Formats: sequence, C-alpha cells, structure tokens
Amino acid sequence: MNKENPLTEFNDFVDIVKRLRKDCPWDRIQTHLSLRRCLLEETYEVLEAIDENNMPELKKELGDILLQVIFHSNIAEENNDFTLKDVIEFETNKLIERHPHVFGDVKVKDSEEVKRNWEQLKKKEGRKSVIDGIPEELPALLKAFRIQEKASKVGFDWKDEKPVFDKITEEINELRDNVNAGKPIKEIEDEFGDVLFSIVNYSRYLKINPEDALRKTIRKFRERFQKIEKYAEDNNKVLEEMTLEEMDLIWNKAKVETEID
Repeated sequence: MNKENPLTEFNDFVDIVKRLRKDCPWDRIQTHLSLRRCLLEETYEVLEAIDENNMPELKKELGDILLQVIFHSNIAEENNDFTLKDVIEFETNKLIERHPHVFGDVKVKDSEEVKRNWEQLKKKEGRKSVIDGIPEELPALLKAFRIQEKASKVGFDWKDEKPVFDKITEEINELRDNVNAGKPIKEIEDEFGDVLFSIVNYSRYLKINPEDALRKTIRKFRERFQKIEKYAEDNNKVLEEMTLEEMDLIWNKAKVETEID
C-alpha cells in the first residue's frame, strides 16, 4: 500500500472490502439488517475508547466504523440503491450547505448561533418538526437530551437554572406520592419517567451530556464492585455469604483509591 497518499490507501481499503464481499462466505451473505448489531457495537466501542482516552484503541475502532460505512455502501451498490461515491458527495454537499458561515457570506457570532442556523437549514430541507431527525434507536437518556435541546432552540425553555432544578423536586415528590398511595405500576412508571426527563433537562443547564455521565458512573460502579469480587476471591470468601457491611468496607476503600487516582 502507498503510505504517502491517503487517497490511494483509502481506495486500497475499499478494494479489500469489496474482495471480502465477493470471496468470503460470511461477508457475502451479510445484509444491511444483519450488520445493524455490528455497526451499533462498533459505535459503542469508539465511545469507550474516547471515555478512556485510549488513542491506540480509538484508532482501531474508528477503522472498524469506516469498515461498516464501506460495507453498507457496497451492499447498496449491489442492489443499485447508491454507491460510496454517492454517500461522500451527499455528505460533502450537506456540509457546505449547512455551513454558510464558512463556505458563504453568512456571519455568526458564536457556536450557539451556528446551532440555531443549522436547525433552521434542516427545516428548509423538508423536516416538518423542530424535533424531527432524532433516531428512534438512540438510548433514552440521549434521546431526551436531544429533544429538549432542539425544543430550546425555538425558545421552549426556562430562562434560568432555578425552575429547572425545582422541577426535579416536584417530580420526585409526585413519584413518592404515587408510590405511597399504592397507585398502579403504570402510573408510577409515568412519574418515574418524568423524574428522569427533568434530570436530563437539568443536565443541559450544567452543560453535561447525561448519557456520558451515566456511562462513566456505570464504569465506576463496575470497577468498584469488581474490587469486592477480587477481595472475596483473594480471601477465599463466598461473595453471596459476605455481609453488606463487609462489602461496604471494600467499596469505600475502592472509592478512596479511585478518587486518589
């Protein structure tokens, strides 16, 4: 491969993927639907590499995402739907059209104005609602964040932080009242959803992505819980027979170690 010319290397990679599609029994039988899981998993592996600031791993995972893009484009070309060239041309034109402040004469003062203009340009492209275009497959926390973010662009939002935080307290109280009153699980579920939605809304005011925050907390929980498992293994203890107090001691020690790190 030509290491000096990235375009040549890219074309070589495309040719390799096409050959796999032709000559490999597994690759040959794949479809857009069968590859959905692969694309989703590769996306999350990219996010994990970013979360861990692991650049060697990020390099590898971005390559896997690129493979998926080319693979899907090859399948589409076989079905006479579109080609990889079509994909690149469409995205190129979209970037130019949605960045008139870069490729045109439009003046903007900051990134917020860029985002507002972006949403208006998307509406001109045929979207009927401000909140259209959010994938159904998105994790619920991220989807809530994106919907609230889009609605805020047209002024459907509180002007300051206090009422946003107060809304969390209001929703928690309503949840507690429904639980205490023994309401049906469906009503309790609705109130629980409202609590989560209000917390997501507050995350926007803190400029925190709730999906990222929860993913980091899950990773932190996993690492600390595995310290408990390791302690049980090293000390010939049965995890299920340990008391909560014993587990808490190891948990708190792992928490201190994590904070020091």
